[in-house]
Amino acid sequence: MTVLLTALAPVSWGSTYAVTTEFLPADRPLFTGLMRALPAGLVLLALARVLPRGAWWWKSAVLGALNIGAFFPLLFLSAYRLPGGMAAVVGSVGPLLVAGLAALLLGERPTARTLLTGILAALGVSLVVLKAAGALDALGVLAALTATASMSTGTVLTKRWGRPDGVGPLALTAWQLTAGGLLIAPLAFLVEGAPPALDGRAVGGYLYLALANTAIAYWLWFRGIGRLTATQVTFLGPLSPLTAAVIGWAALGQLLTPLQLAGMTLAFGATVLGQLRPRRAVRATSPESAGSGGAVSPFSSTERNSRKDSMDVTVPALRR
Repeated sequence: MTVLLTALAPVSWGSTYAVTTEFLPADRPLFTGLMRALPAGLVLLALARVLPRGAWWWKSAVLGALNIGAFFPLLFLSAYRLPGGMAAVVGSVGPLLVAGLAALLLGERPTARTLLTGILAALGVSLVVLKAAGALDALGVLAALTATASMSTGTVLTKRWGRPDGVGPLALTAWQLTAGGLLIAPLAFLVEGAPPALDGRAVGGYLYLALANTAIAYWLWFRGIGRLTATQVTFLGPLSPLTAAVIGWAALGQLLTPLQLAGMTLAFGATVLGQLRPRRAVRATSPESAGSGGAVSPFSSTERNSRKDSMDVTVPALRR
């Protein structure tokens, strides 16, 4: 059940492209990132009613910068400068980056099967989204790689640091979204100027992005990080471009070729395999480490706290 709930996050993120192109003002990536992050963070902060304490002020700022503040602008920049789905292809190497970082920081040793599964996931995503294009933009590729590295590092650090005692995933999500939004705000106004005029369609799109696509999705994502291994979580990432492809076919009239369908099958199969491997590893671990999803980490007390509260906070109907 935890895997399925966490998977709703990348599935929701797969709708971002369609909502952005069909509902929102054009060429305002920073403003869109700001509207996704800051309102969502403030809403969750009001619901959680918990502020960071001690070291968690700077930890929240670091995680907010990695997972939100840097990731959103870099992701949009890469999408604007790279052809077709190249940004998604570059991003699909995330599972491999997380596997390496998890080995260094969490003691989750990557197996040959994990590495092979990561390669298959990247190949599957490539077949789905990559189209013929001219020369690649160097800045766009750098932005995509940096965005992927930023989110991957944030995922592993979120797993390593866990949460302070008595704090649930709702508060942790609120801290990161608020910190990330505050980081994006001055950049958005300096680079893009005053906010654009918004009609009802745009307001509806921003409400969806802030509440469903960001507030609930990131809450599910960070909740999943506390319960699953970092590698398991990141292997759910390919569900995002797969969802985007399905939405493009169903809602925007985009055709899916046999090669794309084969890529979808390959990427989805890799996602499933990415979940099966850690479950087998759990049987080989000690009872204490098995409770943490098979991750071997020196931060066991924080991990136990992060597993305690699967449904300790009831979120009103903000379905993401």
